[in-house]
Amino acid sequence: MPDLLLELRSEEIPARMQRKAAGDLRKMLTDGLVEAGLTYEAAREYWTPRRLTLDIRGLTARSKDIHEDRKGPSTKAPEAAIQGFLRSAGLSSISQAHVHSDPKKGDFYVAHISKPGRSAEEIIAELVPAIVKTFPWPKSMRWGPASAKPGSLRWVRPLQSIVCTFGPETEEPVVVDFEVDGIRSGNVTFGHRFHAPEAITVRRFDDYAAKLEAAKVVIDAERRKEMISADARNLAFANGLELVEDEGLLEEVSGLVEWPVVLMGTFEDTFLEIPAEVIRLTIRANQKCFVTRPQGSEDALSNHFILTSNIEAKDGGKEIAHGNGKVVRARLSDALYFWKTDQGDLPDLDTLKQSAEAFGLDIHKPLDQRMARLDHLGVTFHAKLGTQGQRVQRIRGLAREIAPLVGAEPKLADRAAVLAKADLQTEVVGEFPELQGAMGRKYALLQGESPSVAAAIEEHYKPQGPSDRVPADPVSVSVALADKLDTLVGFWTIDEKPTGSKDPYALRRAALGIVRIILSARGKLPLQALFDAALRQLDESAIAKKLAAFEAKQDAIDSGDVDGEQDVDNALAAYEAELRKETIDRAAPLKADLIAFFHDRLKVYLRELGARHDLIDAVITPEADDLLTITRRVEALGHFVDSEDGKNLLAGTKRAANILAAEEKKGTAVADAVDPALFREEAEQALFAPMNQAVSEAGQAIRNEDFSGAMRALSVLREPVDAFFEKVLVNDDDVAVRANRLALLARIRAATDQVADFSKIAG
Repeated sequence: MPDLLLELRSEEIPARMQRKAAGDLRKMLTDGLVEAGLTYEAAREYWTPRRLTLDIRGLTARSKDIHEDRKGPSTKAPEAAIQGFLRSAGLSSISQAHVHSDPKKGDFYVAHISKPGRSAEEIIAELVPAIVKTFPWPKSMRWGPASAKPGSLRWVRPLQSIVCTFGPETEEPVVVDFEVDGIRSGNVTFGHRFHAPEAITVRRFDDYAAKLEAAKVVIDAERRKEMISADARNLAFANGLELVEDEGLLEEVSGLVEWPVVLMGTFEDTFLEIPAEVIRLTIRANQKCFVTRPQGSEDALSNHFILTSNIEAKDGGKEIAHGNGKVVRARLSDALYFWKTDQGDLPDLDTLKQSAEAFGLDIHKPLDQRMARLDHLGVTFHAKLGTQGQRVQRIRGLAREIAPLVGAEPKLADRAAVLAKADLQTEVVGEFPELQGAMGRKYALLQGESPSVAAAIEEHYKPQGPSDRVPADPVSVSVALADKLDTLVGFWTIDEKPTGSKDPYALRRAALGIVRIILSARGKLPLQALFDAALRQLDESAIAKKLAAFEAKQDAIDSGDVDGEQDVDNALAAYEAELRKETIDRAAPLKADLIAFFHDRLKVYLRELGARHDLIDAVITPEADDLLTITRRVEALGHFVDSEDGKNLLAGTKRAANILAAEEKKGTAVADAVDPALFREEAEQALFAPMNQAVSEAGQAIRNEDFSGAMRALSVLREPVDAFFEKVLVNDDDVAVRANRLALLARIRAATDQVADFSKIAG
């Protein structure tokens, strides 16, 4: 079977685009080949900063001939229907169709369509230019004289050459001939632009990869990553150090070089007083370099860094390392200045006193000053939700309410909430926004805050993704919940909810974070109560905002611009009453919608943990707001339905529910209660007694939140329910007996409904 080699070589492709672009190329070409009637055995993509490459093995040399009989309309059909049939079948005249007869339907047209197969070379020569011209780059450009012409080629960077060869291993492959915007396909590529810029003639992939490696190009990105990682570790170890691993940086650096050469640079020890996170980000963001640490150290860094060059310099890379060191030192000088500045007093302290008093801040402490400035500047959180300062006041009040529920000291939760956003006004976070929270923690410890308060400043953002850890300290939990609840309830209030795939405010992530925090806390945190607390804070914030506006009008009274103080007071009172009524009116539907949103997030989370979707649906009710109880019910139900007793009781319960539902739909009478005097069969009596016991014991177990115990209580019903359906005819001729037996089925349904809606469970 023939193999296909395709290389698209250009000027440097941004590292962040390479992996996806190579995958897109593979998918677009293989999908096109299959759609054209070809098959292949394997396909793999490769990429470097200057080329996208495909190796497709076992591609069929020709597509199959196609013979199809397409049935058309009746020979008596209207002309419009016949013309539509001709167009769909590709016929120019009805004389090209055949007439077939059917004893029942009469005569109708049939098109005998034959399409001869095409050679793979012809298909490839048609596909590749179309793919190149429509390639989905996030950003692309035009270049050269042709760029002025309409429809000229757009590519991420100027496209320089195309290699396309096709043929079996036992024969010399052929060049698949085509042209894209003046670039003709061939079998010639070029190696490393500095070490081996000469032309290289290639045949198939193995030959191509070997010749490129000899020309200082490693085509396999994963191998480049392995080379960089291994050489970096070895170089660090040889200098008595350890490499600080960074998978994201490794991926990026491997996309910057075709021939990786690992070197080591240094900077002065004095820069090590900067927090390790700042050093690492400075070196990573600006120079794409790895940092190192002394062997055995977890927190401290060394003054050596690892860089990756794309060339083998004659001096062993000394000048390259020196040049990178100069840039790193300049960047670290800035970082050191930011770090020290953040620990000093702000120059505008006199303007911050009012904000400091409003938040109870100590104006002599650097982090408190930054919070006062955040409020004083009126930095907007959202146009409809007020400033960051107003939001901090809401989070503060909410954190104090949540604190007792999670075992946190309210005063510590209050202090942590007040300082949680303060580092947004620091120089370091201004330079590196990804350090928000982490820098707040460091600055809090430097000014003598409680370790729990400092931890909460950092951890209230967590978890920021499915793999991020959940805060455990009670103070962190209270502030993290307050922050996320204020966000969710706030955006729900202004009707800015996620729609489809759009979630600009990361509200799904916030909800999932609350779900994970509540489940990890293992405590009673009903969502309804949390929503009520968040709404109260939002409402009080809105009232305070309106009150401030009225107070501004009060100043106008003195100048005679309004009628009088009494009018202002009356208007304010009327507004406040109206606002509170609106709050009450909107609260119920808003909370119901939020509960449904949280149910969806909980379902996603539990399914990722392996829970069955039908068991989750069976447990969740529209008003269920205790996420921990829902989770425990799902766990207990999962163990139960996997047991033999559970499977059989599930079958019996669903049978009871189906019969009952059918009879209720028909309007058949169902007794209000079961009357033992109407029993005619022993199986009825044998079910009634354990049924009553199971209902009682399961109900008590549920009240004790012993869901496994509730399942065990229900399991005793397995045999009597089986015996009932085996020996008892529910639809007895006697109306009273039938109504009594249906009431017994209703009792079965009610017993199991205490635990879950068994009708939603598959099986």
